Amino acid sequence: MTWEEARTQFPVFERYAYLNAGTNGPLARATAEAMAEQERFDVERGRGGSAYFERALELRDEVRAKLAAAVGAPAELMSLATSTTNGCNIVLAGLDLGPDDEVITTDGEHFGLLGALAASPAQVRVAAVRQLPPEESLEVLLREVTPRTRLFALSHVCWMSGNGFPVEELREATGLPVLVDGAQSAGAIEVDATAFDFYAFSCQKWLCGPDATGGLVVRDPEGLRVTAPSYLSQQAYEPTGAFTPREGAARYDSNWTPVPSLAGLSAALDVAPEGRFERALEMAARCRELLGERVVTASGQGTLVTFRAEGDTAELVKRLYEAGVVVRNVPGEPWIRVSCGWWTSEDDLERLVSALPQA
Repeated sequence: MTWEEARTQFPVFERYAYLNAGTNGPLARATAEAMAEQERFDVERGRGGSAYFERALELRDEVRAKLAAAVGAPAELMSLATSTTNGCNIVLAGLDLGPDDEVITTDGEHFGLLGALAASPAQVRVAAVRQLPPEESLEVLLREVTPRTRLFALSHVCWMSGNGFPVEELREATGLPVLVDGAQSAGAIEVDATAFDFYAFSCQKWLCGPDATGGLVVRDPEGLRVTAPSYLSQQAYEPTGAFTPREGAARYDSNWTPVPSLAGLSAALDVAPEGRFERALEMAARCRELLGERVVTASGQGTLVTFRAEGDTAELVKRLYEAGVVVRNVPGEPWIRVSCGWWTSEDDLERLVSALPQA
């Protein structure tokens, strides 16, 4: 199958140069059809009975295994979450941090992580690295470490600049645990989530899954307390509520994921072809080339390409949408962000450049 043939799985490309998987990825026909088929089953046969629950539990196991494979982790370390935010909250609540503890993050984080940090009693130290070249960020982050530091919590790929943060190097240099926000890396670039203590990600972005689906990899499930148990967290419980957690990271499963969403996510995870990571990086490199000196993102990074724009960037994003080009602006910065997936074509990128105001 050629890349052009693989693109035909996504109807949105018939209308738009869709360059916003960093917010929501495109939906494939197979994904929508799997969800619709399960919805029909639920309508016609009800959401009860042995067939329904057997199907639901089978899908949970199936999706858990596929998600784990997508981020290079064993299935027993994968929890089914609803979003990156959900995963970050699970970790920060379960670490039992206190007011004397410190967590180091960056000035390039999404509120999905920052909100969870703010709700923690720990003190938050912010390293100013968003505007720096990627090779300079490690030293700046390490300067924030004190004897009270208990955790690094930061993105794998910055959602604003598109630059990678040194998540692997931080753990190697300090031995401190690392919570990684993988929203802009899972499904976009090749990942080994076992290199981190905690890796939280969303599935509606680069994995092209349904809304409100995500994952959390916990390298040592015995070392993180369950603070918001769902029915799915236990393998046995007492009348008092005391319970025995399930084996592995399944103990952190936060709720009953709708069965149509599970069916759609399972189908979505089968869509991506071989060579997808290499192809996405090629398209990101081509995007940087076409945009030229306006680009903020350093070369050799992930699949987000951020560039400077004049004037009201929110208004420019609206005008681009009317021209059939879907991108997003970066709040607080004069930047536009382009998401380049394996599905991105040369025509998509040229359509973007042609629709931009001429310098």
